[in-house]
Amino acid sequence: MNTLKRNQIGQYITALLFATTITLLCSLVFAAAPFERREVTVNSQGLKCAAFYYVPKNMKTDEKRPAIVMAHGWSGVKEHLESFASKFAEAGLVVLLFDYRYFGGSEGEPRGQLIYHEQHQDYRNALTWVSLQKEVDPERIGIWGTSFAGGHVLHLAAFDKRVKAVVSQMPVTNIWQAYYEPEKPEALAAGFAFYAKARTERYATGKTAYVPVVAPEGEFASIPGKEAYEYVQKNLSRHRTWRNEVTVESLESSMEYDPTANIHLISPTPLLMVVASDDTVTPTELEKKAFERAKEPKKLVVVKGRHFDLYDGSGSGQAATAAAEWFQQHLKP
Repeated sequence: MNTLKRNQIGQYITALLFATTITLLCSLVFAAAPFERREVTVNSQGLKCAAFYYVPKNMKTDEKRPAIVMAHGWSGVKEHLESFASKFAEAGLVVLLFDYRYFGGSEGEPRGQLIYHEQHQDYRNALTWVSLQKEVDPERIGIWGTSFAGGHVLHLAAFDKRVKAVVSQMPVTNIWQAYYEPEKPEALAAGFAFYAKARTERYATGKTAYVPVVAPEGEFASIPGKEAYEYVQKNLSRHRTWRNEVTVESLESSMEYDPTANIHLISPTPLLMVVASDDTVTPTELEKKAFERAKEPKKLVVVKGRHFDLYDGSGSGQAATAAAEWFQQHLKP
């Protein structure tokens, strides 16, 4: 056996042992947790969306609990949000955490396709699925979303009154206002030309064009900048189902999205908005202005830090605790 082949076998065995160890550690963690986590699928428009379903272990026979439906933001995967889901389950809530179609463990082609109204459908179907579970009180369902999904839950809470409490973390607001610059007409024209070219090629050839989610500072990405790149490299990239790409059609579609347009219609559903104090990814000032237009009952929590600080360290702890307390207050597990 040559040296190269021995090295390859050694690398394979090392990777296998590492994966086995991680799986064992995860099993031990969940065995000690006050909840059970099951892998389930939710049907959405003919596609199966992969999900984790958390059920508290101390439930009595025939008892029904409040439930939370939650999903990730721009291009994320459900594994990235397990710490938040676990926090809510520890608070006595049933939780459904799912991947949208085209992402993570869910079905659908093209991969990395992120169309906001399709993701609204996935959320609505997840709400229906969870309302039919024997452990769930269908009159006490809340929704949680972050970043792009933070915008989704604002829209859904306004129009789907099955939702009895909502937490929107660092939501996108008016996409055009936040990310496009009319005062730079040449750059804007170049962007429109880029979308038009991709659309023409897609129509003529059926080929899907992609852009990276993050890239080194100075390079083009759908979430540009050093902060996003370093965070994703450290965290999201370790999840095997995550891909550093979204379709160009995703970017073009999002231009028209304004999930805060009807924020005033959320009332009387209780709204908690959690924002980062120095957020440039989903700009803090735009989030605060949107919150001002919401009606009571509502609450704003500002956590010190930048966008990705609310997914990591003390920032994530503060954000998760505020959300859990809001759901406990208004859904009463």
